[in-house]
Amino acid sequence: MAPSPDPHDDPRVNARTPQTPRRLTREPNVAFRQLRGARSPGEFAAAVRRAAREIGEQVACDARYIGRVENGEIRCPNYAYERVFRHMFPGLTLADLGFSARETVRGRGARPLSAAPLLHITPRPDHPRDDSPGPPSANHHIHQNHEESDVLRRAFMTGSTATVAAVSLGLGPASAHPVQRVGEAEVSAVEEAVRRIRLLDDRHGADGLYQRAAQPLRTAYALLDASAARRSTQERLHTGAGELAISVGWLAHDSGRFGEARSHYAEALATARLAGDAGLEAHAFCNMSFLARDMGRPREAMRAAQAGERAAHTLGSPRLLSLLALREAGGWAGLGDRSACEESLTRAHCHFARGTSPADPEWMTFFVEAELEMLQAQCFSALGDWSRAARHAHRAATVQDPHFARNLALYRAELADDLARAGAPAESAAAGQQVLDLLNQVQSTRIQAMLADTSRILAPHRASPEVAAFLERRAAVAV
Repeated sequence: MAPSPDPHDDPRVNARTPQTPRRLTREPNVAFRQLRGARSPGEFAAAVRRAAREIGEQVACDARYIGRVENGEIRCPNYAYERVFRHMFPGLTLADLGFSARETVRGRGARPLSAAPLLHITPRPDHPRDDSPGPPSANHHIHQNHEESDVLRRAFMTGSTATVAAVSLGLGPASAHPVQRVGEAEVSAVEEAVRRIRLLDDRHGADGLYQRAAQPLRTAYALLDASAARRSTQERLHTGAGELAISVGWLAHDSGRFGEARSHYAEALATARLAGDAGLEAHAFCNMSFLARDMGRPREAMRAAQAGERAAHTLGSPRLLSLLALREAGGWAGLGDRSACEESLTRAHCHFARGTSPADPEWMTFFVEAELEMLQAQCFSALGDWSRAARHAHRAATVQDPHFARNLALYRAELADDLARAGAPAESAAAGQQVLDLLNQVQSTRIQAMLADTSRILAPHRASPEVAAFLERRAAVAV
C-alpha cells in the first residue's frame, strides 16, 4: 500500500490551516537573553519549570516561550511567570528583566471585559434567601456559606496558589480550627469558574481571558491534593478541574497558543483517566482533535476524534457523538479523503437528528444547527470545495443566535474566506465588513488570522470598490 501523503505537502491544508498571526515587530529583550547566559533555551525553560515547582506555581514553559520573550514578542509575562522570574532572580524588577510595565502592555487597544470576576457564585433557585422565613440557625448557615463563597471568589482571582488553597481548605488565618477537607463551597467555586469562562468566551472571545483564567485552574488542581468529605464531592472536583483545564486550554487554543493548549488538554485527559470519567475523556479528545486539525495534523485529529467516540459510546448522548463524528470528518478532510469525510458527515447528521438528550454534557450548549453547518463548511474548505463550503458557512451565519457575538463573527469570517476562494470577491468583502462590525465586541486571534488570510486573497481585486473599502478598513483595525 502506498504511504499516505504528508498533509504538510497538501496545498489545501496549508491554505486552510489557521496560523497564529504575525506579531508586531518588537525590540529584542537583551536583558533577559543575558540572564540566560550559556544555557540553551530548552535548558533555561527546564530551570524555569523547576523554579515554578519550588514556589508552588505551574507554568508550561518551553524553548519556544523563551524565544518569544527574547525576541520581544512577550513584552510582559503573566503573573505566574513574573513570580517565577522574581524567585529565580531575587531583587530584580520587571524592568531589570527587560520587560515593559504591565499597564502599558495590556492597556493598548484592549476593550475592557466585564468587571465581574470569573468566579461568581450565586445561590441556586431552590436555596432560600437570607431574609426568607425559617429557623434562625438555617438562615445563619446560608449567610455563612455566602460569606465563604465571597472569600473563595476573591482568593481564586487574586491569591497565590498556596494562599488560595489555604483559604479554600480553611487553612488561612481566618480559621482557628483548620479543615483539611474539600466541601461543597470549593467544588461549586470550580464549577462556577468553568461556566463563567465559557460565558465570557462566547461574548468576547479568548484573547483577553486566557491569563485571567490561569489562576482558577491552578487552584482547582491544588484542591485535588486535599481529601474530600465524600466520594461524590471528590468525583465532582475531578470533573470540575478537568473541565476547567479544557476551558483554559480552549482559551489558549483560540488565541493561538497551541503548545499551551495542548498541555492543558493533556492535563484534562490525564485527570479523566485517573477519575474514570468517560464524559470528561470524550470532551478532552474532542478538543484535542480540534487542536490537531488547527495545527495541521489531520491524521492525529481523526484518531483523537475516534478515541473520543469510543469514550462517548456508553454515555447516551447522540449530540456528543454527532460532534465527535464532525471532528473525525475534519481530520479526513485534511487528509484529502472525501469519501471517508462524507461518511463521517452522514453519521454526524444521523446522530444530530435524534435530538437533544438529558445525557448531553453541559458544555455542549454551543452545539446547535449553526455549529453543525460551520463544521461542515470547514470540511469542504479543507477539500477545496469552496462554493459548497460557502453555502454551509452562509447557513451557519444565518441561523446563529446574534447574542453570541464571537460565534457570529467566526461564522462570517469563514464565509468571507470561502467566498474569496470561490471567486466572489465583492460578496467576500461584504461578509468581511460584517465581521469588522463585530470586532468591537470580540477579541479572537483565530478570527483575526482568518481575516488576514481573506485580505491576502482579495488583494489582487483591489480595483473593486467593495474590496478596496474592506481592505482599507481591515488595515486600520489591524494597526
